[in-house]
Amino acid sequence: MSNTLRTARLALAPHTLADFDDSAALWADPEVVRYIGGKPSTEAESWVRLMRCAGSWALLGLGYWVAREAASGRFVGEVGFGDFRRGVGAEFDEVPEAGWVLATWAHGQGYAGEAVAAALAWGDAWFKGPRTVCMIDPDNAASLRVAARAGYAEYARTDYRDSPIVLLQRIKP
Repeated sequence: MSNTLRTARLALAPHTLADFDDSAALWADPEVVRYIGGKPSTEAESWVRLMRCAGSWALLGLGYWVAREAASGRFVGEVGFGDFRRGVGAEFDEVPEAGWVLATWAHGQGYAGEAVAAALAWGDAWFKGPRTVCMIDPDNAASLRVAARAGYAEYARTDYRDSPIVLLQRIKP
């Protein structure tokens, strides 16, 4: 199965070294990380994230894609699946975890839903288990809407790194 995806407006591919500047700028944007820990990433933290993304594909056969506009090549964001061993509990930690983050300019244009739908279609074909999960800050209304449209439903609330989070799950259709 290919690990590159296309939608009507997006091209999604695993991270390469050429994606570093765009990824680092994304994670350094205070608006982008407002609901993801709240602290912009340093260049060193973004470098480690890029290495983790590449390593996840190499070691686990899953990971995050860089989403770019298909027509222009403009960086849109990152979407995919991880195995982050967060220590939230077996119901969460032992299941592929979906996530998405978009550049500020791309918010509100339907790109998140489009990218998540493509990732989930890939995951439905690739993952043996019936579920994927995600965690979202309860104040992140936009991301909660994306999750709901993708079929995710809340199953628990807890704290992660001293902040409240909503745990959601999606059962394959």
